[in-house]
Amino acid sequence: MARWGAALGFGCDKICLRRRSNQRGGKVDDKTEKTATLTEKSVRMILKADMLLHFIVAAVLIIACFVITWFAFAGLFPVSRGSVMHLINDMLLILIILELLWTVIRFLKKQKFSLAPFLSIGIIAAIRRILLIEMHTSTLDNVPVEKLYEIGLSALVVLVLMVAYYIAYKSSACEG
Repeated sequence: MARWGAALGFGCDKICLRRRSNQRGGKVDDKTEKTATLTEKSVRMILKADMLLHFIVAAVLIIACFVITWFAFAGLFPVSRGSVMHLINDMLLILIILELLWTVIRFLKKQKFSLAPFLSIGIIAAIRRILLIEMHTSTLDNVPVEKLYEIGLSALVVLVLMVAYYIAYKSSACEG
């Protein structure tokens, strides 16, 4: 919680105010001290609410993964080409949700922000889109040109995101 308070400029407490006032040769009056205490309490309450909401989001993401997995396997029978494709689609969706979950967990552990999970989500989502388009067009006799453009564009997005992931990885390796 301290990192958010400091980032928002709410890091001053009574000790900080006393130090400032002593440096200036003055005293901290009761009104200033009460305002600082009230501000400090408000910030703590907001940060606790923020943490609670992140816990709720994490729980909902976990529940969503279980529900999607349940319905994915329930929809597998009778086994067909379409049901297997839907299973793969649902599993890739679960991977996206798990990447989001790990981002929330990193926040709750107060770890450094990382761009990699968001790039991974983008890569998985683009691959998922390619598979969906391929699934829909595989049964057609003539594939519309627009679908081919969409597959090509999604492949380009995957390549760009992979380059961005590589750059982010190399830059984090240089920092650490």
